[in-house]
Amino acid sequence: MRRFIFLFLITLFATSSSACDLTVNAKVERAMNGDFRSDSQVARNRYRHPVDTLEFFGLDDEMSVLEIWPGSGWYTEILAPVLRGNGNFAVATWDQDVEGQPGYRYELPKEMHAKFSANPEIYDKVAVVDYSPPESASLGVADSYDMVLTFRNVHGWVGNGIAQQFFDEFARVLKPGGVLCVVQHRAESGTDPEQTAPMGYVSEDAVITMAKAAGLVLEARSEVNSNPNDSKDYEQGVWTLPPSFRLDDVDREKYAAIGESDRMTLRFRKPE
Repeated sequence: MRRFIFLFLITLFATSSSACDLTVNAKVERAMNGDFRSDSQVARNRYRHPVDTLEFFGLDDEMSVLEIWPGSGWYTEILAPVLRGNGNFAVATWDQDVEGQPGYRYELPKEMHAKFSANPEIYDKVAVVDYSPPESASLGVADSYDMVLTFRNVHGWVGNGIAQQFFDEFARVLKPGGVLCVVQHRAESGTDPEQTAPMGYVSEDAVITMAKAAGLVLEARSEVNSNPNDSKDYEQGVWTLPPSFRLDDVDREKYAAIGESDRMTLRFRKPE
C-alpha cells in the first residue's frame, strides 16, 4: 500500500511539474488550439503563425504585455492564458465614453467584455485600458510594459492622420529595453501610405519611419507572415481576402486560395 501511494505521489508530482515547466512555445500552441476558441478562430492559425510570430517577438510568460486594439480578440485568446500564471496582460480597447466613433468601436468592446465574463478561467487577470486618441490618448503610466503588440492596425491610424501619436505613446509606456511588435498588411516599398492605407496596406518604410521618430530602434524583421500570392490590388482592398471576404461569394475560391494578406513582422526596441 505504501509503495502504491509513493508511486502515485511521484506520478502526480511529475505531471504537475511538467505542466508548470511548459515552454512558452508549448503554451502558445496549447492556447491557439484550445477548445474555448471557435473553429473559425482556430482556422486562422495557419495564416497567422502565432508560435513563430510570438517567438520572434521574444514573448516570455513573465512579461508585462499590452495589446493594442485587439478587434475580435484573435491574439487575445492566445495571450491571455499564456500570461495568466506569471505575467501581466492588458488590452487597450476603444473608449466607450468618446462620442462619434464608428459603430464597431462600441460593439466589439462589449463583445470582448462578455467573452471575458463568460470565461473567467482564461480572462480574469486581463486588464482593460480605454484608448481612443486623440480624445482618450493615454495608455497609462510611463515605462510600464515589457512588450507592446499591435496586429493589423497601422493602416487605420494612418487613415485617421494620427499614426505618429500612437507610436509616440507606445514608446512612452514601454520600459527601457522593452519591445514594440508590429504585424501589418504590407504595401510595396516606396509607396505613399496616404494612398495605400485606405486599401489596408502600409509600407515597411512608413512604419519604420514612425517608430524611429518615436525614439524606437528597429531590431529585426521576419518574413513569417509574408504571402507572395497577395497582389495587393483589389478593388475592395485587403478586405477582399479572408477572413473578411468583402465580395461575399464573388471569386471566393480564388481569394481563399490566396489566403490572408502579405504582412510585415517588425520588432523595435526602446533604448536602455
